[in-house]
Amino acid sequence: MSERPVLRTTARVVVLDPGGRVLLLGARLPGPALPPGEVLFWYTPGGGVEDGETLRGAAVRELAEEIGLRTDPASLEGPVWLRRHVGSFGEQLYDTRETYFVLRDVVHEVVPGALTELELLADEPHRWWTPGELVAGGVDLVPGDLAALLAELAAGRWTGPPRVVA
Repeated sequence: MSERPVLRTTARVVVLDPGGRVLLLGARLPGPALPPGEVLFWYTPGGGVEDGETLRGAAVRELAEEIGLRTDPASLEGPVWLRRHVGSFGEQLYDTRETYFVLRDVVHEVVPGALTELELLADEPHRWWTPGELVAGGVDLVPGDLAALLAELAAGRWTGPPRVVA
């Protein structure tokens, strides 16, 4: 494994439907050279920021690529959360800096728009989760305290600075 982590800046979106359900994707790849298995954890759509791209621009591009949802960067609320995660994917260590936005009242049929080769291999499921299902537990979530964080978002439009989450 590489000793120095690769710095990776990402933009993620908490996609909420009118009933307060959140759209999550199921991560199935433990590494790029391994076949997908059972879902390891559930996470929000989003991904890496490309050179010259803004965080909002990356967030809306990732929504289009991963779930086929086209939206305007101005429709994103936030940023609401900031998260840092250091961990490995295969043989590479990453230091990931995540910025989360919110997109509310989404009615959308998930149809990926332009997945990468790795995303196609992963064949990740998606699911709309109710807050109660997340509170009930039994699944790993990213961020880990997603159920409690969603309760804060249910109180209304985010107006404060981004909150650091785990």
